[in-house]
Amino acid sequence: MTVALMWEARAAEGRGEELLAWAREQRLAGEPLRREFFRAPKDRVLVITWWDAALDAELPELPEPDGELVTRAVHRWRFESVGRD
Repeated sequence: MTVALMWEARAAEGRGEELLAWAREQRLAGEPLRREFFRAPKDRVLVITWWDAALDAELPELPEPDGELVTRAVHRWRFESVGRD
């Protein structure tokens, strides 16, 4: 089964590039099948990692950034793949 972990944070105003760089520097305890980075308006950063694991498996996740770098707590979601078209 493939599981996707989504991590999304909103940077303090004007610090989106710094948050993106911070996210790219983070190393995980394991190596995902794939990792992608996204950015959006309002200095938001999204990281998705894909894992060959069960939905409820213990998987390494990105930590919370320094409180001054973000405007709120990180949002996290976990999804299981249901196939491709």
